[in-house]
Amino acid sequence: MAETIQKIPGKKPRPIEGHIPAAQALRNVVDRVYGAAWDAKKRGELVGWSSSKFPIELAKAFGLHAVYPENHAATTAAKKDGLRLCQTAEDMGYDNDICGYARISLAYAAGEPTDSRKMPQPDFVLCCNNICNMMTKWYENIARMHDIPMIMIDIPFQNTVDVPEEKVDYLMGQFEYAIHQLEKLTGKKFDEKKFEEACKIANRTAAAWLKACSYMAYEPSPLSGFDLFNHMADIVAARCEIDAAEGFELLAAEYEQSVKEGTSTWEYPEEHRILFEGIPCWPGLRHLFEPLKQNGVNVTAVVYAPAFGFQYTTVREMAAAYCKAPCSVCIEDGVEWRETMAKENGVSGALVNYNRSCKPWSGAMPEIERRWREDLDIPVVHFDGDQADERNFSDEQYKTRVQGLVEIMNERKADRIAKGEDIYTNFENTKETDWSKTTI
Repeated sequence: MAETIQKIPGKKPRPIEGHIPAAQALRNVVDRVYGAAWDAKKRGELVGWSSSKFPIELAKAFGLHAVYPENHAATTAAKKDGLRLCQTAEDMGYDNDICGYARISLAYAAGEPTDSRKMPQPDFVLCCNNICNMMTKWYENIARMHDIPMIMIDIPFQNTVDVPEEKVDYLMGQFEYAIHQLEKLTGKKFDEKKFEEACKIANRTAAAWLKACSYMAYEPSPLSGFDLFNHMADIVAARCEIDAAEGFELLAAEYEQSVKEGTSTWEYPEEHRILFEGIPCWPGLRHLFEPLKQNGVNVTAVVYAPAFGFQYTTVREMAAAYCKAPCSVCIEDGVEWRETMAKENGVSGALVNYNRSCKPWSGAMPEIERRWREDLDIPVVHFDGDQADERNFSDEQYKTRVQGLVEIMNERKADRIAKGEDIYTNFENTKETDWSKTTI
């Protein structure tokens, strides 16, 4: 864990002198991206819908505009209109057991209006199954509704820690075919210079985003993991945009300034630091946050946010980087990511969302939880939730689970203080796992 800083009670973070607050700058980025898509649509240009982890750098080589159904669905859910669209999709024949994002998106694609952020209907879709295979059917259905092309990049499950060269070879072939499809769609040739510029900006954005995420390691933290959730739209929808890179650099600078000045966006006592696992329940963010605030529990480790920090230097490295998504990597990778973050950021417990909308993510969690308890010696509790469908979240169950976690952490904290031990997980007080001896 990073060095301990002195927090000054009652003093709030301030913007970098001469700049608007980073949060405002980043909100402006998303507004501009969606506004640009609408303007392009009005000019008669092609506008696509893209999955969040599609290598959008390829489409940027053609100057194409894209918007993101996952981002749109999360915003719709957060603004309390997700349930209505989910039910509309169910009335269309889609089962309520499929992803809430997909149901919201399919209803919107079919013409169901919403008062949340609007996006133009698609002229093509960009799909990538490194999130989950349900994405394929979701986007196929959108393509059929609108009778439009679907450009698909198949990224099979990553069942080894290292990405094998033969898999990279396969993905390079996928990239080449996607480029061919984009050339046919646009009537343009692949622009190498535009592609290189998009990659350069994407890496700058990723570096700034990961740097901002890293400030959770300070004790006390100059931010809460919930702050990062508020910026997910930018890292999803604008990672090839220069103003997104600048916005995240400004955000990291604000966190650095907060460290020096002893301020934090987390304005409450930091009695405990925890890892929050999974995608937030967007319709109930306040319900998630309130019990933590009341008990002085700050979220200082999340895997969902930094998972979008794709970094690479070559096209082959780009192919390998896009293989590394939380739901598409082997369990050894999933455990190592989270345990390293828990050690670096100093946590004393974990809270897990068993997300009904994201079964690939939740399906691995019982084993991952077991390893946390064994390797990190921390209490872990979970709750039933959903990223978009509020019917699958119980406020009272969540409060009970948080209270149980707090009680265990209080007991352990008192015991460790009495023994003169560090109250948080770190590299010194946890055992290292010998992955060569690990079996699934």
